[in-house]
Order: sequence, then structure tokens, then C-alpha cells
Amino acid sequence: MIDSIIIDGLAFALPMFIMAIGGIFSEKSGITNLAIEGLQGFGAFTGAFAMVILTNAMGTGSQVPYYISFLVAAVGGMIYSMVHVILCIRFKANQVISGVVVNILAMALTSFLTRRLNLMIFGETSNKFILETSVRYDVPVLSEIPFIGAAFKRVYPFEILIVIIAVIAWYVMYRTPYGMHLRACGDNPHAADAAGIDVGRVQMIAIVLSGGLSAIGGMCYAYSISANFSPDIYLGLGYLAIAALIFGNWSILPTLGACLLFGFARSIGHEVIKNLGMPSTYNDLVRTLPYVVTLLLLIFFSKNNRAPRALGEVYFRGKR
Repeated sequence: MIDSIIIDGLAFALPMFIMAIGGIFSEKSGITNLAIEGLQGFGAFTGAFAMVILTNAMGTGSQVPYYISFLVAAVGGMIYSMVHVILCIRFKANQVISGVVVNILAMALTSFLTRRLNLMIFGETSNKFILETSVRYDVPVLSEIPFIGAAFKRVYPFEILIVIIAVIAWYVMYRTPYGMHLRACGDNPHAADAAGIDVGRVQMIAIVLSGGLSAIGGMCYAYSISANFSPDIYLGLGYLAIAALIFGNWSILPTLGACLLFGFARSIGHEVIKNLGMPSTYNDLVRTLPYVVTLLLLIFFSKNNRAPRALGEVYFRGKR
């Protein structure tokens, strides 16, 4: 039972973590990003479509389409994030409203495109792209360690990818000039501008990175939760990622802790239902557990949050 809780909890928490990292990059630059839900959904749509096309061309025995699908998803998410870039940076729109618009547009657009592409290419009236089941494997030696070895059992390949990306993201955020510029723009964009930093460029790159990372997270969920892309990908997981980065105080390692808390809450619920022999319909109730945890965290810890000082402020270069 403990092994299942750890395995399933990590499979749910790590994709959320990579989405939250994308949100941290955007919000550290000063741009509120409620669009993570839409970015992960649109990215999963593009990656799933690429997977279906490549699988039909190359057959089901190859793992090449699996890995290419993540790359295509990231590119799709980055391209779609330009909607948020244009609205927030070019037209100085309200960032919260822009994020909501991006989410709603992604839901409608991907549902329409999935049906049209299935009809035109495959002759089917379906709103889903059926994906191959992702391989899973045990890490030699490490998976044999008592208790903590469960973290290395039945590992999805994307979990290793997420850990690597997270390390790179941490290094970029705290050990590179771009990371320093990013944090400066989120705290005092006018001072950053006076120091010669192109605030708009820094923010644009941050939003585009957010789009790519959110898309990778969406593709992970498409493989792990449902083994397909459908409108069900929009389950509020992007909003959970936003909650995680807020409770993590916009820092990468504490955000990982929040994601793990949400992931283990969900996996514990599933295990309780399974062991008590309760009907599968109760799984829908289990899905609410991360949101219940979010509410509890909001009550007890929200007073300690320290957001970037210029977060959500529309930046006008000539204004002081």
C-alpha cells in the first residue's frame, strides 16, 4: 500500500511541479499567469496529435513518437503562450483577465480542432486522440532500497525528464544573469529598466518558458491519467499548480513540497477507497482531495506568502 501511494503520488505531483515551475518563471518576472491550465491543455493537444500521426506512420513498436510528442507539445505550448504575451505586454491588458481568456479559448479551440482533425484524417467523429500506454520501469539497485525504493519503481520516463528540467530551471533562476534580471523585473521593473534591462523581453521569455513547461506537464497527464487527449485534460490541474507555487512562496524547492503534498493526498485517497472496497464512483470524490488540501493551506499559511512586489502590475516604461 505504501509503495502504491508513493508511486502514484509522484506520478501526479511531478507533472504539476513542472507546470508550477513555468508559473514561477512568469510570475517572478511580474506577469500573473492564470493561463497555465490552458497552456497545458493546448500543449497536450499538439503533442497528442503528433503522437497519433507518428504512431500511424512508424507503428506501435517504436518509442520515438513518445519522445517527439513532448518536444512538439513544448513547442505548441510556447507558441500558444504568445497570446498571453501579446495581451499582457503588447496591449497592456489586465493579466488576470488575459489568463482566463487564454484558458477558455484553449478549451474551445482544442475541442473543436480535435473533432475536425479526427474527421478529416481518420474519418471518426471523436473528441479524443488515443495514445499508446507509456512504458514504466524500475530503476536498478535504487528500487530495491526499503521504503524509499518505491520512488524508483514503475517510473514513467517523463518523471526523469521533469527532475532534469527542474535542476536546470533552478540553475537558470538563481545562478545566471537572466535569472537575476527576471527577479529584478518582478520586484522593481523601473529600477531594472534604469539598469539597462529590457523588461518586456525578459517577461516575454518568461511567459514563453511557462508555456513550454506547462505543455510538458499537460502531456505527462495525457499519458498517465487517461492515456488519451480529450477535453477531460482540463481538470483544474493548472490551477492546482498555481496554488502550489503560491504556497511555495514562488520558490522552486518549497513548491515541490506543495506538489508532493497534493499528489500524496490524491494517492492516499485512491488507496483508501480501493482497500475499503468502495465503488469506483468514489474516485470522483478523491479528485477533490488536492483542492480540499488547497483550502486548508490557504486558511493557515496564506498570511506568510511573499509575492514578487510588482506581480500583476502593468509596466509602462515612462511611468515612475
